[in-house]
Amino acid sequence: MNKNDLEIWNDFIGQNVVVDTNSSYVYLGKLVDATEHIITLSDVDIHDHQESSSTKEQYIINTKKSGIKKNRQHVVVRTSFIVSLSNLNDVIEY
Repeated sequence: MNKNDLEIWNDFIGQNVVVDTNSSYVYLGKLVDATEHIITLSDVDIHDHQESSSTKEQYIINTKKSGIKKNRQHVVVRTSFIVSLSNLNDVIEY
């Protein structure tokens, strides 16, 4: 991650975000900090789509409709695992 990427991620601090990873896990929660190597989330729902019949996308849309179901107070995620980060409000329901 370069300095410009970090500045963009910092724009999301304080917002509920969707963190999609290169694994079966997706993280939904409030972004509280972002550094070159990690991001920190609070009030987090960690979802492993392999343990569910829904896809990541279905789960994210349902979460937008019903709210984040917190199962962790704080989580640290390595930036090397992150595929995308978006505001939960930007998720388009279909």
